[in-house]
Amino acid sequence: MSENQSIEFKETWEGEYLKWICGFANANGGRIFIGKNDKGEIVPI
Repeated sequence: MSENQSIEFKETWEGEYLKWICGFANANGGRIFIGKNDKGEIVPI
């Protein structure tokens, strides 16, 4: 699985990610995975 229009990987949680959630909610939906890097590898939080 890789990042695309409806999948986003984030290594850590930051308050500004609420903007991403709103963006997904206003579009076609999507998923945000916290604890994965851009390569899709699991990283410690």
